[in-house]
Amino acid sequence: MADDRPDRRPKFRLPLEWLGILPFVTFAVLFLILPTMKIVVGAFQTPEGGFTLQNLIDLNTDSIRSAYWTSIKLSLITALLGCAVGFAMAAAVVFGGLPKRIRGPLLTFSGVASNFAGVPLAFAFIATLGPAGLVTLWLKTEFGINLRAMGFNLLSFWGLVVTYLFFQIPLMILIIIPALDGLKREWREAAEVLGATGAQYWRMVALPILFPSLLGTFALLFANAFGAVATAFALTGPQLNIVPIKLFAQIRGDVLGNPNLGYALAFGMIVITGLANVVYIVLRTRSERWLK
Repeated sequence: MADDRPDRRPKFRLPLEWLGILPFVTFAVLFLILPTMKIVVGAFQTPEGGFTLQNLIDLNTDSIRSAYWTSIKLSLITALLGCAVGFAMAAAVVFGGLPKRIRGPLLTFSGVASNFAGVPLAFAFIATLGPAGLVTLWLKTEFGINLRAMGFNLLSFWGLVVTYLFFQIPLMILIIIPALDGLKREWREAAEVLGATGAQYWRMVALPILFPSLLGTFALLFANAFGAVATAFALTGPQLNIVPIKLFAQIRGDVLGNPNLGYALAFGMIVITGLANVVYIVLRTRSERWLK
């Protein structure tokens, strides 16, 4: 006898709620995952498609080593200065007794400035601090201060450091303010009850708790500066020997004569920035456990 009972087995339903992230997934696959896989595979290939380690070995040349060292030095300096200045500004807003109405505009500006880079940023600095920039001419005519004669050149390594700080400092502010907000008032009150001074509280309580967050943010700022290319190229052109500019020249004109060597250059950047981001994620997670 046939079973006339309706089939109560759950039917497959298309998870429509996932359609909302479909554009993001598509974008990530097409412009992040697939290009990264192409770079990684190409770094270990010959022009004919065979496997080789020669591309990585060829990175050990004076020009490429110098480019990596200059990029690392630029990233370290801007990350260190960005962390120091950004932390001081964030601490002044959170603990310094400044009016609360300053916090909102500062965070809004930091959100915009941390993403303001590339050609517009380079143009803004050239128009302001360049050889014929507004501030450069104003200092020279009004105060007799010649920045060029004093050794400052915007179109140089240290000029690039100053330019990078425009987005490094705001990024530090955005990341560290929530960490500063997480410091509990009870910790400071307990330290004061035990007779600790303000300096002792920061040295023995606050800074040890914030240290993972500070170190993680430093790693993030390092990666942020190491991968920047548009601002550096627009400001200094090919005259500054850093890895992003050398890679950009390789992509445009294959000046190195070996496309797979360009893949190896990019692979080295991926490894360095990837390690920096892993350090940031690990330390950030550790810091959040303390601040909850």
